[in-house]
This record gives sequence, structure tokens and C-alpha cells, in this order.
Amino acid sequence: MPQAHAVTGPATRPVPDRRRLVGIALMCGAVASFASLDACGKTLAGLGVDPLVSTFMRYAVNVALITLVLNPVRHPEVVRSRRLTLQVLRSLLLFGTTALNFLALRYLQLAETVSIQFAAPLAVALLAGPLLGERSSRDRLAAIAVGFLGVLVIVRPGLGTVHPAVLFSLGNMVCYAFYVILTRKLAAHDSTRTTLFFSGLSGLAVMLPVLPWIWSSPATPQVWALLVGIGLIGTFGHWLLILAHARAPASVLAPFIYTQLVWSVTLGFLVFGDVPNGWTLVGAMIVIGSGLYLLAQEAGRRARPEAG
Repeated sequence: MPQAHAVTGPATRPVPDRRRLVGIALMCGAVASFASLDACGKTLAGLGVDPLVSTFMRYAVNVALITLVLNPVRHPEVVRSRRLTLQVLRSLLLFGTTALNFLALRYLQLAETVSIQFAAPLAVALLAGPLLGERSSRDRLAAIAVGFLGVLVIVRPGLGTVHPAVLFSLGNMVCYAFYVILTRKLAAHDSTRTTLFFSGLSGLAVMLPVLPWIWSSPATPQVWALLVGIGLIGTFGHWLLILAHARAPASVLAPFIYTQLVWSVTLGFLVFGDVPNGWTLVGAMIVIGSGLYLLAQEAGRRARPEAG
């Protein structure tokens, strides 16, 4: 991982690394895109479009654009994976994440779904031990437990005030956690271009056989625009994400993922008139606080060997 550095000006005052600032701006643009993607999915659900149709269009447009850019005919190396089974499984998990999220958005506010999704890094930290061999300290495990307590505050099981669709959102969070784990595993075997090429293929393959049973031709140009927009916005967001990580370390970018909550609350209010309740905001703050604590711990752990 690139190390932090600063440029010294005439007055020997440290100047922020501009590449990192650009990386942070790109990350904020990526999460704004993902919040917009959720808003499009919820709008389409409100117009009567099956969430699985939205999922299909998300991947159909994505695969078309990625194939056009990477051009596997001229660059056949992008389709050669050393861990094909893991690539297929990772792609299926990404499909599950998208489908479950669109199903949840049919009934839940944007702020509710994104707050539950924020628990995914906590699940990754918990699963990293048995699946990646990364040991967790007691402080780390305590932070994970507090974060999942925040999720319970959001969903409030047993109180009869939350829609059962939170199960879709929880399933989305679990799928995304395993997706991240497999992405980290594949980084040691396949190139980023190969992993990017495979990302949507399995999801598209799953959707094609069922498409005749769920497809209904969009009734208006607005619906067509939103369906195509889902694919364009999702692909654009992931492209910004890649550009951001090329310019700044993950540890610098990670805290800015949580700005998606601001976008989700804003879009939820402006587009749907939704105002998140106090429990959702309190739970979100607990989850975000736990995630930031884990990030700070990880940054300290990486810095200690350098200090020595």
C-alpha cells in the first residue's frame, strides 16, 4: 500500500498530496452514484417495475459497457482466470447483493437500506479470521459486536414496527461481505481487469433464463431511461471507485464511504419525501462509529512496523 507523503513549500508548511485529494473526491463521487442508483431502483419499483427486471438491466448494460471497453477479442487475457470457480461465485454474490437491495428498496427508505449495508465491513472483519486467517483482537471483536448492536437498533426485531423487507437488506449485507472476502482472495490470482470483466457475467447468466417470465416492455420513455440509467450509473460508480483506489490508499478512502448516508437521506427526502426516524439515525451512527474505530485500529497496526 502506498505510504503517506507530503510536499513542502517555501515556508516549509506541509501541502496535502493532491493525488489523495483527487482520490477522495472520486470516492465521494462513487458513493453519490451508488445512492443515485438506489434512488433509481426505488423509483422504478414505485412505477410497478419488477425489481428483478431492474437487476437484469443493471447487469446487461454493465456487461455491454465492460465488454466494449476491455474488448476480450483483442485482449483475450482478460477472460483467463486462475480461479474461475471463485470468479463465478463472486459474481453470483454481487448479483445477490443487487437483487436483494432492489427488493428491499421496494418497501424501505434509502436511509434504512444503506445504514444496514454499512455493517458489511464489520461482517468482513468478523469473517476475515476463519476465511483469510486474519486474527482479531478483543478490542476489534468488541467493536464488531457494538456495530451489530447498531444494526439491531435499526431493525428493532420483535417490536413490530419494521417491515419484513429488512430481511432482504440483511441478506444484501451478508452477500456483500462474502463478495468483499472473495474479491480480496482473487486479488492474489487474477488481474483487476479480469475480475472486472467477470463481475456481471454470472448475474446476467442467471437472469437470462427467467427473463421471459418477468419481462414486460416499459410503458414510457421515462421507465426506459431509468432502466438504462441504472446500468450506466452503476458502471460509472464502479469506474470512479477504481480511479479513486488508483490515487489513494484504501485506508484513506474508506471513511468517505459513509458519506453515502448523507446522499441517501437527501435523495430520500427530495425524491420520495422520506424522513428517517430517530432509531435509524442512532443505529447508523453506532454502525459508522464502529466502522471508523476498526479503520483507526487498522491504520495504527500498519503504522507500528514503520515507526520501528
